[in-house]
Amino acid sequence: MSNNEIPYKIYLEESEMPKAWYNMRADMKNKPAPLLNPGTLQPMTVEELSVVFCEELAKQELDNDTKFIEIPDEIKSFYKMYRPSPLVRAYCLEEKLGTPAHIYYKFEGNNTSGSHKLNSAIAQAYYAKKQGLKGVTTETGAGQWGTALSMACSYLGLDCKVYMVKCSYEQKPFRREVMRTYGASVTPSPSDTTNVGRKLLAEHPGTTGSLGCAISEAVEVAVGTEGYRYVLGSVLNQVLLHQSVIGLETKAALDKYGIKADIIIGCAGGGSNLGGLIAPFMGEKLRGEADYRIIAVEPKSCPSFTRGTYAYDFCDTGMVCPLAKMYTLGSDFIPAPNHAGGLRYHGMSSTLSQLYADGYMEATSVEQTEVFKAAEYFARVEGILPAPESSHAIKVAIDEALKCKETGEAKNIVFGLTGTGYFDMYAYEAYNDGKMTDYIPTDDEIRKSLEKLPKV
Repeated sequence: MSNNEIPYKIYLEESEMPKAWYNMRADMKNKPAPLLNPGTLQPMTVEELSVVFCEELAKQELDNDTKFIEIPDEIKSFYKMYRPSPLVRAYCLEEKLGTPAHIYYKFEGNNTSGSHKLNSAIAQAYYAKKQGLKGVTTETGAGQWGTALSMACSYLGLDCKVYMVKCSYEQKPFRREVMRTYGASVTPSPSDTTNVGRKLLAEHPGTTGSLGCAISEAVEVAVGTEGYRYVLGSVLNQVLLHQSVIGLETKAALDKYGIKADIIIGCAGGGSNLGGLIAPFMGEKLRGEADYRIIAVEPKSCPSFTRGTYAYDFCDTGMVCPLAKMYTLGSDFIPAPNHAGGLRYHGMSSTLSQLYADGYMEATSVEQTEVFKAAEYFARVEGILPAPESSHAIKVAIDEALKCKETGEAKNIVFGLTGTGYFDMYAYEAYNDGKMTDYIPTDDEIRKSLEKLPKV
């Protein structure tokens, strides 16, 4: 098929939507290191995890062997409200850049939550409802996950308690109000409503919070409230599993037109979007069926892949969650209050961390002002205002396309546009007014945080 016959937007039919989630771990020779009980330092069991998570989700979390897990009919029906999402050929961007590269982006912002997070939110809410629970608790950074979960809980009649990182709570009031519109309670974290929140406020007066702080508070409330469980929007194996619908649809759309990706790029905070996007491509790579260059992009202000240590660490600042082996900056690390709130997590998915350690993917970090420069350029050319998180991938996709311009190579570049930035206007205002700054942690700051890693 000639280049000119590829449409701007490649849509799949409903009948072509994924029927099952794909579990990358089944194809990994080196499995992710197991979650450890912080008390015994032994691998967590389904029974132990079920105290915090829904029973079915605990099983999915520990499943390293089942390659495909069937998507329940109720979830597939919900997906049909906004899926399949389009794979867009960025013709306008290619023309403006003058690159021979072909650029594609998977657009996940075409639902009310404005991001990919709804793919896992509805799954986790469904299993909570099926278990007969009253409600769930969670954390949120930029607010996409909290928004998605509040939508899913509203749809299924569950209560939803959200702990929102304080700097995002203050920067994104409209995102907060969407959550409240869907019936969720939203509390800035750290707060004085939990033991761990009060402890963190005493130790770090005036702190702007972190995802690790918010996780600790949400877990404390879930464990201490009858009929509730905790759900998480990133990092966990179960979340990457649910998000595999992104990559499965992307690959199906490319295959439909005989296109093979050369470079796949995703923003990386905890790993939900990146893991979901790369899943089927990584599967082929793991099985030796095809090769791809896969790039994780993270902020220089929170560089867990590029400057972190691969070690066991707590998943939360309050040190109440299981230990995970991951690339980490230390659970005590509190990132600068940058505007990509969804990427302000101290660690990285254990699955992605293992793949990175084994050399199956690469990582790079970028400065905030350069990210927003790319976001502004993309908005003016492609007509979509991207989320700050997504814009990290946009920045590197543009860089790679310009390299193709220099070499004359017509590579196929695919990146994840995880969501829209219409609730991030405070950030765009700071950029447009020239008030945005770039904070990069010093080696000493990271070293001090890593000194507190648990002795495992």
